[in-house]
Amino acid sequence: MVIGMIVQFTLKSKFNTYSKIPTTSGLSGKEVAEKMLRDNGIYDVQITSVEGMLSDHYDPVKTAYSMLMLRSRLVPIVQISSNMAQWVILIGLGMFSFGGGSQTILLIGIVLFAISTLFAVITLPVEFDASLRALKWLDTTNITTPAEHEKAKDALKWAALTYVVAALASIAMLVQYILIYKNRN
Repeated sequence: MVIGMIVQFTLKSKFNTYSKIPTTSGLSGKEVAEKMLRDNGIYDVQITSVEGMLSDHYDPVKTAYSMLMLRSRLVPIVQISSNMAQWVILIGLGMFSFGGGSQTILLIGIVLFAISTLFAVITLPVEFDASLRALKWLDTTNITTPAEHEKAKDALKWAALTYVVAALASIAMLVQYILIYKNRN
């Protein structure tokens, strides 16, 4: 949790600092994103502004590779499992603690949580690949100066670390739930 807080704080701090520095190209973030899409032959994605800091996302439906497609296919399942997992685990622990029922409910909760953990792990290569491709694209377009490129690289590194921390936290929780289950047998 502490590591997650440090990474999140560092990312927000870097974002606050870097977002105040205009690019020498004079392009806004929206214009850079639109150019990146056009340069990659994607014309059916619209860039829209949303409220919040670091709240951007990409919803893939066209040009995607296998890990991205797998991640996208898991989204509906993960939305359901992540909403239900904690409640099912709590009910399973409660029933067992009060002497009622079997551990089947707890096991179902653990399986639901494992789906969310799998999603967090699958997200890692997708995010790393997106960052690498963005940096490679910046190298070829000359939109950024070398100093700006280093700042973009730094920001993307810290953004990727938030996904690493999330995946590690999810794995740790899954292991904890499994150990609870095994100790109750």
